Amino acid sequence: MQFSASYKKYTLQFKRPAGTSRGIYNSKESWFIFLSQNNKTGVGECSLLKGLSIDDSPDFEIKLNEICQSINAGIFNFDEPLHRFPSIQFGLETALLDLQHGGNHLIFPSDFTSGKRSITTNGLIWMGSSEFMNQQIAEKIEQGFSCIKLKVGAADWETEKAIIEALRSKFSAKQLTIRVDANGAYSPEQAENIMQQLVSLNVHSIEQPIAAGNWDKMHQLCTTSPLAIALDEELIGIYPTEKKIQLLETIKPKYLILKPGLLGGFSSSDEWIELAKRLNIRWWATSALESNIGLNAIAQWTATKNNPLPQGLGTGMLYTNNIDSPLYLNGENLLYNTQKKWGEINGDE
Repeated sequence: MQFSASYKKYTLQFKRPAGTSRGIYNSKESWFIFLSQNNKTGVGECSLLKGLSIDDSPDFEIKLNEICQSINAGIFNFDEPLHRFPSIQFGLETALLDLQHGGNHLIFPSDFTSGKRSITTNGLIWMGSSEFMNQQIAEKIEQGFSCIKLKVGAADWETEKAIIEALRSKFSAKQLTIRVDANGAYSPEQAENIMQQLVSLNVHSIEQPIAAGNWDKMHQLCTTSPLAIALDEELIGIYPTEKKIQLLETIKPKYLILKPGLLGGFSSSDEWIELAKRLNIRWWATSALESNIGLNAIAQWTATKNNPLPQGLGTGMLYTNNIDSPLYLNGENLLYNTQKKWGEINGDE
């Protein structure tokens, strides 16, 4: 069936610099892909994270343009996975599902999109000075979050540890779940020492304590440490299915962090879930600095999974120029306002 396709580049501007152990973000590039048919249009987001996405390459936009031309010529095979360009795969899957449901940003219809239920989320604490991090924590606690996730690995560990100690002294593990995300910042030796200290602070889990690709070292940490490890960057670029199985059976983590925009869309993320289930590995979903277009798709997909764990789904409040959307937070609960209209996508000039 014939489609017409086009794309627009969109540069998101952060309200304040966003710090991670990989560096500081002031802006972020995304591309919106549009699929049209019978006077209806679906839109998906191709979102890149510099230095992390495997399709962060000079030929990215060339590939996106080639795909749109192939679609317009009626020769593109939507069933052929784009392993080297997972963000384009994510954008195409989203646009196609949106189009199939009428082109109103309805990707996975459910009680969530009809406004009848919410998704529990964690409160994300960005790296920065002690004052800045403590300010964020105070705001999240006041807003009613029962699960806080702190990014660590950029400041010195003693400073970060003091922040966690102060937080735990005020709230027990029953009152507040604390997750930390290292983004691969530590050496195996550092990670082992830091994880022991985190256990004593009743921290729930650590995401990606060491750099991706060190499967044997990661397995050793998973085996010897009482602190649960969640794989995040480790999952990026892992294809085909056999390699996914090999990774999970080698490392044996407690949790997976699923970011559809970095993992090749919903079909690939669904496969990770099925493989993890066989090994009693749990998971939660996380957005990856997408605009509200990508976040909307991820949230709708997540809602269909009925996962009881808090999910890592922000509402795009990081940006000055995000697309207006029906998504909103009420405390720790992400909801969908069926009465609110979507904003226009104008793209970069």
